[in-house]
Amino acid sequence: MDAPSPPEGTPPPPPPGQSAASGSPTDFLKAVIGKRVVVRLLSGVDYRGILSCLDGYMNIALEQTEEHVAGKITNRYGEAFIRGNNVLYISAAEPLH
Repeated sequence: MDAPSPPEGTPPPPPPGQSAASGSPTDFLKAVIGKRVVVRLLSGVDYRGILSCLDGYMNIALEQTEEHVAGKITNRYGEAFIRGNNVLYISAAEPLH
């Protein structure tokens, strides 16, 4: 029997964690600073880039940012700031060591 699919319009869950899966969210966020990440917004839009910094409100600064809508690159930004209340999740885009 297949697992039930999420309701239509619901964004997919974040991909399974890399090596930081057993640590706390704080440990994960510290580990991905300076690394490539995927930031999924509540709207379903993804931003991919290098995480330069974030704060306690999950406000995020990315460098070399690409905006992805429905899996296609729609825009490129040198630097981008994402307000934390729009963030659904942050995922590592490369393996963590």
